[in-house]
Amino acid sequence: MTSEITNYQCPACTAPLRFDGESGRLQCDFCGSSYSVAEIEALYAEKDKAAADASEQVRKKAEQTAADLEDTGWEVDENLRAYQCPTCGAELITEKTTAATACPYCGNPSVVPGQLSGALKPEFVLPFKIEKEAAVAALHKHYGKRNFYLPKPFRSDNHIEKVQGVYVPFWLFDATVSGAGQYDGQDSVTHMEGDYEVTRTMHYNVERAGSAEFNGIPVDGSKKMPDNYMDSIEPFDYTQLKPFSTAYLPGFLADRYDVSAEEASPRMETRCKDTLEGLLRRDIDHSVVVPERFEAKVVKKEAHYALLPVWMLTTKWRDRTYLFAMNGQTGKFVGELPTDNGLFWRNLGVLTLIVTLVLRFSGITRMILSLFG
Repeated sequence: MTSEITNYQCPACTAPLRFDGESGRLQCDFCGSSYSVAEIEALYAEKDKAAADASEQVRKKAEQTAADLEDTGWEVDENLRAYQCPTCGAELITEKTTAATACPYCGNPSVVPGQLSGALKPEFVLPFKIEKEAAVAALHKHYGKRNFYLPKPFRSDNHIEKVQGVYVPFWLFDATVSGAGQYDGQDSVTHMEGDYEVTRTMHYNVERAGSAEFNGIPVDGSKKMPDNYMDSIEPFDYTQLKPFSTAYLPGFLADRYDVSAEEASPRMETRCKDTLEGLLRRDIDHSVVVPERFEAKVVKKEAHYALLPVWMLTTKWRDRTYLFAMNGQTGKFVGELPTDNGLFWRNLGVLTLIVTLVLRFSGITRMILSLFG
């Protein structure tokens, strides 16, 4: 039976391969061999196609099985998928959107080509440039600023080492937006009339209209990725986009999209309309500009499907989830840290005791000096 998974192994020694962002090649950490993306792509082309075909057959069979079970009243968890590692035979349980992971038993990078083929195939991939060591160093620096108040699990090196590189699905929108707005333009003049300071404000009815073209507006296509975090690590340098190949994935996690382009479109349109409104408002030459009405519409749009690189660390502390996210190309990151209140008050108590002892010792010293002065 053909496996739905492709494991990327070194042709020289069969050890796992990983994509190295610094060199742009696939690297074997065991024997030191390295290969270009084109070489591995050609080597695994037939296996990837066979795995994708197998995924399609399994999907159809699973749909039929689910339908049969539904008729009997059984519930089916449609959010999980089970695969068999072609290297060691272990069972891999993943989410239904997982497209690349690693076998937890033999360590081989495991790609599910069927998740990224046909209509689900991305047009582009933006390879990782920032290595894991740099992501870990950034976390250390970020944590160091609040080291005294962080819960112990967050100060652990073992915790920081859990940072993972993820290829996140994004829609890159090209759009043309046109709009028109009415504004209240205000200019004020202040002068003295006797003992009084008088301010006169002139109001002007201002109208502005225009259009703007946008290229590559990114909107993440994953329900489990926080939109505000994905927005915060922008921008990405699209000049480094590559035609999609699964050969960029070994060593990283990857998901296919579960938010369609149409579902993501409203976020893109809101961003474009807000930007156009801001451009029109800044064109008004008055000291104060108050928007009164603005209408805009997207006259044309096109979406491109791409996988973009993100380093991520997700941790729970007292039933709350904390997330660290870094742009895997530029190093820009965003992260929220918890405070261990117990540790904070203990540290504050120790500091207060030290200050009290220092002041008391200083007072005793001054008293002794005055006696012998």
